[in-house]
Amino acid sequence: MSRHNSSACLQKLGNALMYVGAFPGRYGSALIFLLVLLVVFAVVGAQFSLSELLRWEREIPLFGKHLNMTSLAELQWHVFSLLVMLAAAYALQKDRHIRVDVLSEHFTFRTRLWIDILGDLFFLLPFFSFLAWYSLGFVQSSYNFGEQSNAGGLVDRYLVKAVLPVGSVLMLITGLGRIIRNVGILLSPRGTTKNNGEKQ
Repeated sequence: MSRHNSSACLQKLGNALMYVGAFPGRYGSALIFLLVLLVVFAVVGAQFSLSELLRWEREIPLFGKHLNMTSLAELQWHVFSLLVMLAAAYALQKDRHIRVDVLSEHFTFRTRLWIDILGDLFFLLPFFSFLAWYSLGFVQSSYNFGEQSNAGGLVDRYLVKAVLPVGSVLMLITGLGRIIRNVGILLSPRGTTKNNGEKQ
């Protein structure tokens, strides 16, 4: 297999992994609208001194048997956590994460690729591997303990804590895909250009 073909295959594989890892974040961004609605409803409810909003007979995961203002306040943090952990992989795929642009803008495209590869290998993958592994025990402990709100709000707190390992795995998939894609780009013939026309 020629170097060009190897490069193309690596880039396709990397892009495919990045797409899979970032896919939930692509549509999970719609959670921002739910978050805004929850904040507005909580503000209006507080102005009208509302407390108990709804009650039902059978337990529903996360909500238990009722919905009150405390539940709404806690749900805001749950949705925000989900939004952040899903969107992180999407931001990585789209290269929208934070960079030290003052330095990186002076580097060549290939130098930035090397920095990304080394950063992903030695920082991103180890960190999220540790977080995914450690947070599994965190979720299991919460489930076994039956952890819930101390203020009479939401129950099944393990559900929101499960966002940590899920989001970490998505970051690992996306980070691995980015490494493979960037290696493929580095193996491509010199003189090829990035999408914006920047020389490598």
